[in-house]
Amino acid sequence: MAAHPSFSQIDFSERPFILFWEVTRACVLACRHCRAIAQPKAHPNELTHEEALQLIDSIAELAPPMLVLTGGDPMMRSDIFDLISHATSKGLRVALSPAATPRLLHTDFAHLKQAGVVSMSLSLDGAMRETHDRFRGVPHTFERTLQAAKAAKEAGIQLQINTTLSHSTLPELEAFIELMRTIAPDVWSVFVLVPTGRATAQDLPTADELESVWQRLAELRAELPFAIKTTEGHHYRRVLMQAAKNGGQPPRHLIPTRDGKGVLFISHTGEVQPSGFLPLTAGNVRTDNLIELYRHHPIFTTLRDDNALGGKCGHCEYRRVCGGSRSRAYGSMGDMMAEEPLCNYIPAALRSTSHHD
Repeated sequence: MAAHPSFSQIDFSERPFILFWEVTRACVLACRHCRAIAQPKAHPNELTHEEALQLIDSIAELAPPMLVLTGGDPMMRSDIFDLISHATSKGLRVALSPAATPRLLHTDFAHLKQAGVVSMSLSLDGAMRETHDRFRGVPHTFERTLQAAKAAKEAGIQLQINTTLSHSTLPELEAFIELMRTIAPDVWSVFVLVPTGRATAQDLPTADELESVWQRLAELRAELPFAIKTTEGHHYRRVLMQAAKNGGQPPRHLIPTRDGKGVLFISHTGEVQPSGFLPLTAGNVRTDNLIELYRHHPIFTTLRDDNALGGKCGHCEYRRVCGGSRSRAYGSMGDMMAEEPLCNYIPAALRSTSHHD
């Protein structure tokens, strides 16, 4: 199989940059914000082993630079090593997003690396044991996450730490930064809550609070030894571009993805969606062609149209790089193309006295 193009060469109307496959919803944790509303046991209609292998073949044809096996907890699938190996044999780069459980810590991380896992993402949603374990709903998850992070690094697996920014976790931002300095992951991914699954609008930070977080993270980039990226926090890219215009450090890797535009999600039962946080279904891999759905289904083609954005996002000069969270727009307002509800930036076109909407 040919080598994957770099993100700068990818036409997002042809293929996603990153494909998330929820291989199961089974998980023993009970996280407060869980998108999947994960359950202790696998769903009876979950893709079978044979269906999963066929799906991997279809994903390989689509050729995303990164395939993320997520859940639930992907380690709850008994065939997870087979799925990783098969995906790797098809030329796919596989990342794993497991839950920090005793099952994970009893797994041979060298075996995961050997099977083909190049990257692992682990979640830390509290900077201290008490807040993280309360968020995750199970005691000792904080220590297990730190142990898993150490094991991943020792096995030569790239490490990404995911942190959910909610109203309740914002006061711990500086403590999170210090914790990341200690862990030293390859990437720190800051996820801005979306009101879906178990997460509610009451948990959302305010637009002004988020803007302060983006400014702080932009300041930190030069001194931190790891990369910072955001999930459903696309307006961080706007802050980075503004900083560069004002003589600051230019952003290194600005990948202008958002739900449905370079991002694709497949559920445990085969549903094809723009992301795990935007529960609009274009079809199902059991009955539909995955490539055709991504390239031509109206849900995806609309999401990729920067000029179809509503509200101030549609007027914003940063809309092609940002475009706001389509998931949060949908979760907050019921319209996937509405303006980003957690952005306080006023586009230049709307600041102009000559503009008439």
